[in-house]
Amino acid sequence: MATMILKKPKAKIGPYDHGRRMSLKTFEFAPVEEGFLCELARGYIVVSEVANYPHAMQIVAITGPLWACRESNPGLIHAILGTMDCKLPIPQWESERHPDIAVYMTRPKGKKDRTLWRTWLPDLTIEVVSESSRERDYIHKREEYWTLGVKEYWIVDAKLEQVLQLRRGKSDWIEKVLGPKDHIETKLLPGFKLACRAIFEAAGEVDDET
Repeated sequence: MATMILKKPKAKIGPYDHGRRMSLKTFEFAPVEEGFLCELARGYIVVSEVANYPHAMQIVAITGPLWACRESNPGLIHAILGTMDCKLPIPQWESERHPDIAVYMTRPKGKKDRTLWRTWLPDLTIEVVSESSRERDYIHKREEYWTLGVKEYWIVDAKLEQVLQLRRGKSDWIEKVLGPKDHIETKLLPGFKLACRAIFEAAGEVDDET
């Protein structure tokens, strides 16, 4: 009678791995414990809990108009993906990022298996800032998304009541700071217009005097 040899399941990455050093090659397809989001930041694992309610409502406030833009402009936007739907491996930085929102204007080319994330890049990435992600969003991801070739990067900071809109220039990002009275517009999405105030109100962070 043949003996069945069972393979030991791979250990899942969880909160106890926060700060642990790991290569992108090892991290890229590692399983993650349910209820947690794991990124690789410059060769170190960063573990976060699933977003809280104010953070989630800001995502809703942003994605709603994006989906409306997609519906009213057939063929303009191929996909609007969230944190758990996509990943951005960045070998130059030994990082793997999961943006809050990633907008892909075109279909992926080549194989559509789990390696597609190495070549299918978003045109627009959006991060909603929390206190624990402030440095990553403003400094690390700014550098990494530039290296990756992203065309625009929006940093939404309800605490400061501002949106930092970064548009790709010849050698660096071109910055535009938007406040509660401003609207987000972009050449990537003709006709798209989103009131910054609507995002801040969704987070419960609007000053009545602004």
